Amino acid sequence: MFSFEERSTFFDNTVKLFESFELVEGIVQLGSGVIGYKDEYSDIDLMVATSKIENAETTRDFIRDTLKRFNPSYIKEKQFSKDIFLVIAIMENGLEFNVSIVPREFLSVKSPLWKVIVDKSGLVTEKMNNENDRFLNKPFKYNVGIDVPFEFVYCVLALEKELKRDNLIYALKMLEEMRDFTLIVQALNEDKKLHQFKAYETLKPSFVKAYLSTFPNKISADNLRVSAEKLKELFVSTLKQSSIFHMDIDLEQLLNKPKMTNIS
Repeated sequence: MFSFEERSTFFDNTVKLFESFELVEGIVQLGSGVIGYKDEYSDIDLMVATSKIENAETTRDFIRDTLKRFNPSYIKEKQFSKDIFLVIAIMENGLEFNVSIVPREFLSVKSPLWKVIVDKSGLVTEKMNNENDRFLNKPFKYNVGIDVPFEFVYCVLALEKELKRDNLIYALKMLEEMRDFTLIVQALNEDKKLHQFKAYETLKPSFVKAYLSTFPNKISADNLRVSAEKLKELFVSTLKQSSIFHMDIDLEQLLNKPKMTNIS
């Protein structure tokens, strides 16, 4: 594992190399590193801005080739749209770089954890400040884009159906999706940044305890029904605290219709 000093050296050297490329207009640091890395396992997250859309692909190639200088164990490229890219590099010591390449006009703010560290024109800072104002003024900063209560109930119905078929693997998949929806609601209840949220250990201790109790000790249809019942109760109680999501009467009746206890 890498040390704080190693990460700091990697960070400084990488930023200098990125900044030297003529097509890079600015660099934005993202994540916990903005306020002080969470721990020795924290990644380096950067967003590299180009002034022109047509420069994004060439800049991606430069970012990839630059990171290769550090002899990483593995590099992965992803493309999120025609002109937005991500390069992930995992170093020999375990340090991970996540570098997105974004044309300036497509820059966006998805969490309060960002800091402009390079800005050759002043326009990157202007764009990020405008996007930050838009982010702060959203009524719901982390819209998940789905009807969480409905999706949860739909998984409950599918789980019971698959248990009757003795299809335990699919039932387990439904149980995990139910857990994911429950985590979404709780994270939003606690005003956590939902974008790439992983710090589940920071959630309310009583919730964490109840959540962990929903995992079965042994895989069987009976145990999965018990787990599903616990998870259903946790979801409902968590949902009642939400200012974003709610369950209408018809959906609540549908949720309570399947019998989650053992069927003889």
